[in-house]
Amino acid sequence: MPTRLSELDWTRVILVFAVYLHHVGMPFNGDDWVIMNAQSSKLLDHIMVYFEQFRLPTLFVIAGAGAYLLLSKISPFTFAWDKVKRLFLPLLVGMIFIIPPQLYFKNPAAYESLWVAYPALALEFDSMHLWFIEYLFVFSVLAIPLHLFFTSRLAEGGFRVFGRIVHHPLGLLSFGLLLAGMRVWLKEHFPSDSSGIENLSSSLYYLFFFIMGMVLVQRADFWQRLGERWLWHSAVLAVLSVVFYLYYFLDFSTYASHAVLWSIWWALGSLVAWTAALCILGVAQRFLTVTPDWLRRANELIYPFYILHQTVIVILAFYIVQWPFGIGIKISVLFLSSFLVTALICTRVIYPLNGMRVLFGLKTKQRMKASYAA
Repeated sequence: MPTRLSELDWTRVILVFAVYLHHVGMPFNGDDWVIMNAQSSKLLDHIMVYFEQFRLPTLFVIAGAGAYLLLSKISPFTFAWDKVKRLFLPLLVGMIFIIPPQLYFKNPAAYESLWVAYPALALEFDSMHLWFIEYLFVFSVLAIPLHLFFTSRLAEGGFRVFGRIVHHPLGLLSFGLLLAGMRVWLKEHFPSDSSGIENLSSSLYYLFFFIMGMVLVQRADFWQRLGERWLWHSAVLAVLSVVFYLYYFLDFSTYASHAVLWSIWWALGSLVAWTAALCILGVAQRFLTVTPDWLRRANELIYPFYILHQTVIVILAFYIVQWPFGIGIKISVLFLSSFLVTALICTRVIYPLNGMRVLFGLKTKQRMKASYAA
């Protein structure tokens, strides 16, 4: 396997941007978010409930693949230290400096001012949307022994069986059934909706995608199946998407208990998530085969963009939702203004300054030039 895959570069940037779009829509979809508009859009909610099934799961597949590729060219100690610098440090910086404004603007009437409340809010060490980075750090630590096992003789038999499975037309799709069963069991035993790493119904669910990313990229013929089967996986995803929305809109409460209905929902969402991940990565592998220079830079900047974007959205949305305009105007202004502010901070404050780059998990400019040259 090559140590860098263009399809990972493309999908990483596209999916993080999709996360940004999701958070732009959150004040207007009727859910209980940090900032809420007085009016909400059911159409927006109907759209968002589908895409939230697979954005982050696919990102975890990408992260798992990236971790395996990196461990294939550097030592476990170097990998661990890299993740401390690029994941743990930005997570700590984010919880202390980036998250407190979100906590304040959620209920500003409870505080005298942001500056007065800031020390107490910073000490809460709330990760908010940075739970994704928290998961990535923990999963990256687990990736070290997993990589050692996957590359040992002990795993050879297992990978031979896996190879026979993935060469079958339904092979990769069949792991969605395993995922669905696992998620239903986890939700029954750990029903919390918390995104904390201690909530096993969340962390183990996403760990499945991360590990599968490592497994799929372990051999070139495994990974190539994604591109070879992209059309078949897309067709299956289309069918599952129709079933998903039929179940979402129709009332089945007279046919099954509340618990059973939720179990079906979790299973169906898991099938959509896994199939969509296969489809997205397969399409990217088939059609997005080159990493242009602008995409290399975007891959750098997308990380601080992710760290910053929700706080920028929350601050701007706090004022925008108070305007006497319709949802269309408000969401358009929020999209344009938050993107501009976040992009400017990333390109003008973080990108040029080595000190800021380190705090936000980027390599120094000298190290980036060296890695490009390599």
